Amino acid sequence: METRVPGPCPSCGTEIEYLYTTENIPYFSDILIISAICPSCGYKFVDTQLLKHGEPARHTLAVTSQDDLSVRVVRSMSASIEIPELGVRIDPGPKCEGFVSNVEGILDRVEHVVKGALLWGNDEEKENSAQLLADLARVKAGLLPVTLIVEDPHGNSGIESNRVINEKYEPEE
Repeated sequence: METRVPGPCPSCGTEIEYLYTTENIPYFSDILIISAICPSCGYKFVDTQLLKHGEPARHTLAVTSQDDLSVRVVRSMSASIEIPELGVRIDPGPKCEGFVSNVEGILDRVEHVVKGALLWGNDEEKENSAQLLADLARVKAGLLPVTLIVEDPHGNSGIESNRVINEKYEPEE
């Protein structure tokens, strides 16, 4: 189902169109995708929400080969993502957007942020960033196994794999 709703751009105030689309993701539920692009200022918004309320959940996947890079990941606005072996943790913030991606897409997002640190960081940060980029390349090549953890206090995220470990957890206050 698709619905278009007019509204102001939050950045410049120009009237834009918000697109609400419902799709079914196997093993999860229907999802709502909300998107908008402002042609005037370039503002872009995308949010993905599972249309269910669940218990706090932790989803853990051992990423051990290149085949695992295509595993689908749904992250809601309230979920955190962690890759402990790389020292990576992505916590939700006020501008956090949900998304549907795959493991490789998450690694690409991390890579994009790390490349920014290479431009603006001090020498130690640049050295750490270069090492992290090398490690990300090894993960993508299937040479460095890592653990992908998605934690959602509202239970609206998940990893689509028969090897995922799903468990309840107590969110920290």
